[in-house]
Amino acid sequence: MGATAGAVWGRAEQQDFRSRVRGTLLGVAVGDAFGAPVDGLDLDGIREEHGAEGLTDLAPAYGRRGAVTHLTQLSLFSVDGLIRAQVRRDTGAWHPPTDLHRAYRRWAATQRDWGPDLRRKDDGWLAHEEWLYVRRDAPKSLLLGLGDETMGTPEAPKNPGERGAEAAARSAPFGLLVGWEPQLVAQLAVECAAQTHGHPTGYLAAGAYAVIVHGLARGESLDAAVQRALALLTARPGHPPVTEALQHALGAVRQGLPTPARVTELMGEGTAEGLVAAAVYCALVGEDVRHGLRLAVNHDGPSAATGALTGGLLGALHGETALPPACLAELEGRATLLELADDFAMEMTQGPALHGPAGSSPAWLTRYPRA
Repeated sequence: MGATAGAVWGRAEQQDFRSRVRGTLLGVAVGDAFGAPVDGLDLDGIREEHGAEGLTDLAPAYGRRGAVTHLTQLSLFSVDGLIRAQVRRDTGAWHPPTDLHRAYRRWAATQRDWGPDLRRKDDGWLAHEEWLYVRRDAPKSLLLGLGDETMGTPEAPKNPGERGAEAAARSAPFGLLVGWEPQLVAQLAVECAAQTHGHPTGYLAAGAYAVIVHGLARGESLDAAVQRALALLTARPGHPPVTEALQHALGAVRQGLPTPARVTELMGEGTAEGLVAAAVYCALVGEDVRHGLRLAVNHDGPSAATGALTGGLLGALHGETALPPACLAELEGRATLLELADDFAMEMTQGPALHGPAGSSPAWLTRYPRA
């Protein structure tokens, strides 16, 4: 993997970056929470339960409003793994996919343990957050892919037939590595997706999504970010289903007013490339963030994943202040999301002041151990 050195960070640049980091993580979570109550329902079922307009606001899921699923949980551990990779680089070790695999294994432990094991000092602070120790319908592909210490790679992936969108939905944080070149962001997302989703469609969709978020986090338009992702994908074997889905999404923007039928059609079989394409479409045609999220969850496909993917795009594009305040007020884990987002932004902009050869902050190394 390449270096993370980027431009010199001035105050305005740091503030903009932090807003986009917060927006991306909160956007993923808000979209996830928006779609969770109707995940698994078709449009008729959604309208029967929530009225003719479908779901227009947060609704109860898992016993509360604003609850998130495994998609948000894993996105948090993606951020944790990226920070840990930066910190561990001081030791001379530099292989981010390994650090991400360790982070995802810490998430897997939350799905089988009753609560945090405070004796495991190397877990860091995130794995000690009790609210994360809830099971939120994680599919077998995730639990099996992370069920042992063997790390899947694109050459020897876990679950080689898996084409679901879960790996893409946890890949937004890779796009926040704004000091990296897009091709390195794509490679990291692909390598980490192959740890659970081994079909080329599954891991290439994750790479495409990360590159799109990366462009938005750098201040590009959504259309330009998608075009960059398309250009990068065409060099990779197995790309046609993903590139064709994205091109279909761009073309659908010009086909009249958005409808649930059009979102459902873009999704196809509900696999990764279709959900990423639908998310791009919803983010492009949404009048504002709330409208984009409503489009992303009211259809015949998986609502939580499409909501999370769309929310990540809109949050990276507009920053945290564009997200619906009433949704943020009820969002499960909001304090953790903000704390982790600010830590990530601080690490990426001021990492050498936190750890390095000249000295390290003991508190930072307790939060993000080098082990």
